[in-house]
Amino acid sequence: MLTLLKRKSKGTASPAVPAWHPNFRDYDRLPDVKTVRTAFFINVAAIAICLSLATYLASHEWQLHVVRSQIATRQAEIDRDKKPSDAQVVIYRKFQAEEARVKDVEAFVTSRPLVSELLIRIARTLPENIALNSFDLRSVGLVLKLAVRGSPEDAAGYATAYLDQLRADPTLTAFDHDKFEFVSQARDPATNRLAVEFLLHVKGAPKK
Repeated sequence: MLTLLKRKSKGTASPAVPAWHPNFRDYDRLPDVKTVRTAFFINVAAIAICLSLATYLASHEWQLHVVRSQIATRQAEIDRDKKPSDAQVVIYRKFQAEEARVKDVEAFVTSRPLVSELLIRIARTLPENIALNSFDLRSVGLVLKLAVRGSPEDAAGYATAYLDQLRADPTLTAFDHDKFEFVSQARDPATNRLAVEFLLHVKGAPKK
């Protein structure tokens, strides 16, 4: 029964046309004569993939080499120019410091009050028992030396009141009213008057 279902080999198949001589070939033992085998395509595909990967990696390695070369070139230029650049930065900072000082002096000079107007204002505000001995406008402010009539206690009170009056004077806009100082006071034996000295600081005045 099984022998009837078994597929017959090509060698045992009866030819359509009877051969003119007997066929003694064993087809099962003959070599495979297929022109292109499946293993060939697999090998070709594997080789192509390997070549593609190698090309891709080589291209990226070359690009990386170019980038590293450019970085090294730029770093060499930076190292070469760093010293002169640092020197220029130091010079520029010195220039900025000098420029700030010049601007401060310029602002101070332009903000200084006119001496004539200031002297007229001081003369108009002097009380009757106080005389102006000296008027000196300096870089830090205005120095007033006054002579005050009266007893020591009264003269000191007159001087203090006049200093408070100057602090409250709205026309003295160039001065810092919070920095009006009572510098000194002493009795002058020659005139029997109290010699006092005021310092009215100018706004933005440089330090002593």
